[in-house]
Amino acid sequence: MGKLRVAVALAATLSVCGCVAETAQFQPGSGQQALVRDGQPAIVSQKAKSLIIVQPALPEFQMGQRPAYAVGIYNLSGAPINFALANVHVTQTLPDGTSKPLKVITYEQLVKEEKGRQVAAAILVGLAAGANAYSASQAGYYHSNSTIYSPYGVATVHTTGYSPAAAAIAQTNASIENGAMIGNTIEQGRRNLATLQQTAIKDDTLLPGEWYGGRLQFEPPVQGNGKVPEKYRITIAIGDEVHSFDVLQGKAAGT
Repeated sequence: MGKLRVAVALAATLSVCGCVAETAQFQPGSGQQALVRDGQPAIVSQKAKSLIIVQPALPEFQMGQRPAYAVGIYNLSGAPINFALANVHVTQTLPDGTSKPLKVITYEQLVKEEKGRQVAAAILVGLAAGANAYSASQAGYYHSNSTIYSPYGVATVHTTGYSPAAAAIAQTNASIENGAMIGNTIEQGRRNLATLQQTAIKDDTLLPGEWYGGRLQFEPPVQGNGKVPEKYRITIAIGDEVHSFDVLQGKAAGT
């Protein structure tokens, strides 16, 4: 069936304690079939020229955070078809019957956010490295107090000094620690950007018999009273065909 290029992010960002977990439930429409894949709900939509599979990228979503879905697209036609993220739309149906568009997050926006996080992390690492360097610069100095007893009474003597050897050892250790901190920060940032490159869904031309896919994220749905699940529709246009997926997102069992 062609080359499979569906990239699904496997690692989830740790959530802040206290967040309410939510799960997604699909409501199949005409030409669609609900499935369970690896214990996760999924839905398949097939039309004459294309087939699309949608599945939550994580077992649970955290209330108030961006939902993420793994999307797989297959070209059933005999000609290339174009996929563009600009043709993906998410619309929430509010309890009063009105609709609210939920912004789809592009790969470029995700990269910009990640670079912003890296700048913030670099500042924190820089502050920590500066504190390490300062502490090491003071490590060679020593202070001691001693008590002297004599026929004339008791006296306290305060002694200060500087040990070049102790200072050199401390500065070497600080340099090693700072280098490791900075190196780890750079490497983590590189891995994060590489993960985005591999997993975030982007514009693509699918050749006949080819799969393509990735991770789709959009802004969090408006929260209700917690008793009624949020309802939204994910619409994906591929070529001249449109696939729509109705989703109910609500509290996970036991939360």
